[in-house]
Formats: sequence, structure tokens, C-alpha cells
Amino acid sequence: MYKIAAIGDRNSIYGFASLGLSVYFIDDPHEARVKIKKLAEDDVAVIYITEELLSKIPEELERYQNSPLPVIIPIPGVSGNTGVGLKNVSRFVEQAVGSDILSDK
Repeated sequence: MYKIAAIGDRNSIYGFASLGLSVYFIDDPHEARVKIKKLAEDDVAVIYITEELLSKIPEELERYQNSPLPVIIPIPGVSGNTGVGLKNVSRFVEQAVGSDILSDK
């Protein structure tokens, strides 16, 4: 059975534990890289990660982008939305549709 995990600062992700997700309180980018690799090896299907932390390790999102699992999903932290998640959604929509239909430009 596949698992779901959340990575980020304590205040942003501790609520995910009440939903049954595995939570990892990580602020350090190097530690986050190591944890993502370990989770991918342990059949974790979905990894939620705070946008702030993911912005420090964008290569990890790229590494797993073309893999079926794990799916890495950026989420806003308590400090607010950085736009990383929306940027990725726009990129995926553009690939699927052929144009950026979410842009307000």
C-alpha cells in the first residue's frame, strides 16, 4: 500500500498528522533532499512539501517530475504562498493543453 508524507516546518505541516500522513519536520534543504530520496525508495506515492523549503531544492522536483512516483506537491506554509505551487500547475496545464490558459497576461 502506498503512503503519503508531508515535509516542512513544524507549524506548517503538523496538522497533516491528524489526517494519518507521515510528517517530517525539516527546515534544512540538505536534510530535505535526503528525506525525499528515502521516501521515494520506501514507496511513498505523494509527498507534500512546503513551497518555502522546495524553493531551496528545486532540483528535487525536477528529478521526480518524469517519474510516476512519488508525486511532489508544493503547499503554502504558515508564512504564506510563494507562488511556486501555482507556477508548477501552470506549467503542467501548458504541457497538457498547449498554452498557458491560467495566466492573466
